[in-house]
Amino acid sequence: MATNINKLTAAMAIHPGEMLKDELEARGISQKDFAELTGIPTTQLNEIIKGKRGIYADTAILIEKALKMDAVLWTNMQTNFELDIARLNEKNRIRMEAITVWQMIEHYVPVKFFKKEGLINGNPVNDIPVVKEIYHISHAEQLAAIYTQSQYARFKKSDKLSIDKVNTVGWVKLVMYKASQIKVQKFDHTNQKILLETLNGIFRNNKDVIEKTKIALAKYGIKLVIQTHPEKCPVDGISFWSNGNPAIGMTVRHKRIDNFAFTIMHELGHVFQHLINNNTAEFIDLDKEYNSSEYKNSKEEKEANEFGVNALINKNDWDSFMSENPFFEEAAIISFSNKQKVHAAIALGRFCFETDCFTIRSSIQKTLG
Repeated sequence: MATNINKLTAAMAIHPGEMLKDELEARGISQKDFAELTGIPTTQLNEIIKGKRGIYADTAILIEKALKMDAVLWTNMQTNFELDIARLNEKNRIRMEAITVWQMIEHYVPVKFFKKEGLINGNPVNDIPVVKEIYHISHAEQLAAIYTQSQYARFKKSDKLSIDKVNTVGWVKLVMYKASQIKVQKFDHTNQKILLETLNGIFRNNKDVIEKTKIALAKYGIKLVIQTHPEKCPVDGISFWSNGNPAIGMTVRHKRIDNFAFTIMHELGHVFQHLINNNTAEFIDLDKEYNSSEYKNSKEEKEANEFGVNALINKNDWDSFMSENPFFEEAAIISFSNKQKVHAAIALGRFCFETDCFTIRSSIQKTLG
């Protein structure tokens, strides 16, 4: 992008007296001799050279005659100096106002996280508009009110577990902001079956899963944002409406195909069962250890969990498998997965979850491809 030179502000204002001093020194003329030559009083000349007095028309004409340098040059330098001073004063005023605002809001912004993501750089003049855009507010004073909203009330510290509320809300707002920049096809909830089949094929193949999942979801009108998480932000996923389309945000904290598949399906459960009836809802899913019992036992969360575990594996088939295989056998898991046409790690992950046994050793590859 080209820079408009007319909008630049000098880093410092240079007084024409400095230029006059340099010119006299270059010509070997002393200030005393120059004062005698031009008739400019010595004290006045000294004040000009020190930047305490300006060079205006009457003085500029005398300098022109003595040095054969156009008087307009000197009056222009004086005008430019005064303009630079005015611009610097305005620039300082804007920065001081920005510093005051930043000091008021910085405790509500995940500064370290946003800097790491390259969103802010520590200059409040630049950072405040970025924060306003991310948090979708018009006035900085509105930032504090966001933290009183009911959906964020459960982001609080406990005796055993710690959640950084500022970091977590910051992650949510960043995902929402990024989703607002994404364009996808029109959403049609009747495409649910074919979408799930498409995703299952992507998971089973387990190659370039994240990018292929984004493309598949976008084709059916759903946005996907993958965003790394800051410290003390145990978020797995979020689902919400974004400019007329459902959107999903994920951290991919656990780089496993089973975890990725379940989280996607869980959020799709919210999309197809809850968001289609409520375009203002937000479902923010934390790691299970951090969710309150009230949230875990809510109707919506139970329904999303059920959708998540059964979207890729038929429930009746799974129940039959579990009754016949109460103990882990890798060969049985692989055989069942082949029949269901799902990745074996997804079946293994479900087995571990339902038996509450996560220390099972297996050669089944879980790494997200």
